Amino acid sequence: MADLSLFSNEQIAALLSALPDPAFILTRSGRYAAIFGGTDSRYYHDGSSLVGKSISDVLNQEKAAWFQAQIAIALAARGLHVVEYPLAGDDVKGVGADGPVETIWFEGRVQPLEYQVMGEDAVLWVASNITASKKLEALLRMQSETDALTGLANRRKLMSGLTEHFELFARYKTPTSVLIFDIDHFKGINDEYGHLAGDKAITTTAQVCQRELRAADFPARLGGDEFVVLMPHTDADHAMKISERLRLKIAEALLELGTLGKGATISGGLSEMIAGDTSYEEVLKRADDALYLAKRNGRNRIVRHRAN
Repeated sequence: MADLSLFSNEQIAALLSALPDPAFILTRSGRYAAIFGGTDSRYYHDGSSLVGKSISDVLNQEKAAWFQAQIAIALAARGLHVVEYPLAGDDVKGVGADGPVETIWFEGRVQPLEYQVMGEDAVLWVASNITASKKLEALLRMQSETDALTGLANRRKLMSGLTEHFELFARYKTPTSVLIFDIDHFKGINDEYGHLAGDKAITTTAQVCQRELRAADFPARLGGDEFVVLMPHTDADHAMKISERLRLKIAEALLELGTLGKGATISGGLSEMIAGDTSYEEVLKRADDALYLAKRNGRNRIVRHRAN
């Protein structure tokens, strides 16, 4: 602990004013009693005009209520309370077009004070701009969940989505269908036309999925030339119509490439989550079995697995 007797009041005030991050003294009722620091002009504006105002004067009702709740939590805990929170332009009253274009993220370190301020319990709230680290975190998360070649969800993200929707099905019996498909004779494409042609077939297939499927559908690249489409809130009858349309559109797009001889087609297997399933793996297994039947029955078709 620093010996403050070594510093004059003026020096202490100067030290507080020099803090790069802003430090707010906030009362239990949400009044700004004092503001120190915030000198890093890359991230912060002069907040001196806030002194004397209430949080509800500055922020919209929902956000103001959240801040007051965090103050109450810190005071009840009687110790440091750390939170992360976003602030967007429409969270702040009166800024209009002058507000931030994008959401800004902060880490708040909220420490109860041992004395009252303006007749109320109070906290010291130090706010640090963490937008850059949040953007990096989002980028790394996206990269970890996205297939580099196609831009679709990768296997890891697919399994997460299947888990989530299976839990919804198990709880609410929400109809959900799963399509597995791959490109017919894909090895022959690679062998005859080269791996670049194979990659082009894969990326073209992915682009058709992104263009033709509904916003709620979840296409993913399982690996190689194999794809999975998760169709939430969709029974097998409806999913079959979607799958057939996708099959035809992919065949058209691959034919238009003009580099795959007579073109290429897809074969797929379709299954629906059913009562008695204990995991999404059972749904995938049925869809994979149906894909095998589609291959055996001549390819260029979607086969629906029908429960016994």
